[in-house]
Amino acid sequence: MRPDMPTASDLSSHLGYWLRYVSNHVSHAFALKLGSCDVTVAEWAILRELYGDDHRAPSHVAHKLGLTRGAISKLADRLIAKGLATRTASASDGRAQTLALTAGGRRLVPKLAALADRNDAEFFGHLGPKQRSAVERILKEIVRIRGLKSTPID
Repeated sequence: MRPDMPTASDLSSHLGYWLRYVSNHVSHAFALKLGSCDVTVAEWAILRELYGDDHRAPSHVAHKLGLTRGAISKLADRLIAKGLATRTASASDGRAQTLALTAGGRRLVPKLAALADRNDAEFFGHLGPKQRSAVERILKEIVRIRGLKSTPID
């Protein structure tokens, strides 16, 4: 290093670097698994949110996942085109709409959840229960302290 340059910490000296490093690999592997079912991570998040709960307002799904209504609308359009969800106008208010899974969407969610479980096991299965619990507790504490709300979908 040149003597006239101030010191700068290495990338790998930051916890954020290691979180991102692991997260990128976990997310990429999961996206590949979902891709085998022609579903994206964002679509999976909506499918899982709708699972077991008929006819949810898109605004509720948007709020729950921390996404914009526009994003939910585009994702819903893709799920509808794939035959995994439906959009229905309210009988009492023609402007209001609800989203629901089709029978195919309901059948697909457990399969996708199994892929998520497998992905988790591949990356974190070597951790013992105490280690896993500690990692989860620390990450949830960061989420709580920072007030993080949006679901990580990209």
